Amino acid sequence: MAKVNVICRCEEIEIDEIREWIARGYDTFDELKRELRVGMGPCQGRGCRDIILREISKATGKPVSEIAPGTMRPPVKPIKLSLLAEDCE
Repeated sequence: MAKVNVICRCEEIEIDEIREWIARGYDTFDELKRELRVGMGPCQGRGCRDIILREISKATGKPVSEIAPGTMRPPVKPIKLSLLAEDCE
């Protein structure tokens, strides 16, 4: 049985699939996000972003510091809707 290395647990995306898309030319986090939905689950990329950025770095030869970490939209952490509704009262 083949070993499975799931990198984005929220969307169940494996490292091999991420590497395949990077090899196709999708070498930014936002491009991979649009194609694979990495970073769009409940953790908002906190579990997979760093690993994916390192994979992009390896494939492109750019340092991780030069790779855009991707667009993050609020709320960055999941919050209860009731907390937002309290501000409207």
